[in-house]
Amino acid sequence: MAFDPKVILNWHFPDIEHAYTEKDTILYALGLGCGAEADHVDDLKFVYEKGLQALPMMGVVLAYPGNWLESKESTADYSKVLHGEQYLTLHRPLPPSGTLVGVSRIVDLLDKGKDKGAVLYVERKLIDKASGEPVATMIAAVMLRGDGGFGGKPGPQPPPHKLPETAPEKSLDLKTYPNSALIYRLSGDRNPLHADPKAAAAGGFKTPILHGLCTYGVAGRAIIKACCGGDPARLRSLQVRFSSPVFPGETIRTEMWPDGEIISFRARVVERDVVVLNNGLAMVSA
Repeated sequence: MAFDPKVILNWHFPDIEHAYTEKDTILYALGLGCGAEADHVDDLKFVYEKGLQALPMMGVVLAYPGNWLESKESTADYSKVLHGEQYLTLHRPLPPSGTLVGVSRIVDLLDKGKDKGAVLYVERKLIDKASGEPVATMIAAVMLRGDGGFGGKPGPQPPPHKLPETAPEKSLDLKTYPNSALIYRLSGDRNPLHADPKAAAAGGFKTPILHGLCTYGVAGRAIIKACCGGDPARLRSLQVRFSSPVFPGETIRTEMWPDGEIISFRARVVERDVVVLNNGLAMVSA
């Protein structure tokens, strides 16, 4: 079926009600490696029910509408879809348990040409069911590499956040583990690319890769540790570009340039010296 941009632009997402528990919150934190190292005592509040706090990055897995682009009805070439960017804005701290309503919509579809593909922007708002108050707003930029050249508008496109040219002022190494993707996928994204060696090989990878949003979460952990005094409520927003995959078991070094409430950052795999997250921008409260 040929790509039909009208189908994408007019896609209807039903509202999704998501009741999550403290167990879900703990499982998400375990997927990011919390509690795996004996000297990371400040991780206990993310993995123990007494005084439990939710990591704000968990918003990306709540009330998720699923891989709708994988359906034939979307007309997109799902085999060439990549997650390009992720934006997260927190309107209030994410509670460790509760019921949220996810409201999703298509924001924009840009045609970058037949050789480059298209860029799709999808917004999801998380609303507390009990109060009706907004909790978080997310925008995902999805690269439809096989679906460009349909005659659509090429822009405007938000420019990437420019990182300082100086050496990072702070850096923090956090390990991932051979089973990190197997744990993280239990928070919602069960794409076999992250578990099945055959699926990974079909995608051109030597072994299953870590979820990009897991890498995103690990970088968020590093910023909370290094720039927020370990307080997750101080993280107000987190945006990033995905630039390269991580293999479970590798070490992610988050490099940071704090400037008041603005934290510029990137992340690299230590073992291969490859930048895996780029043009990162976090906003934190004092």
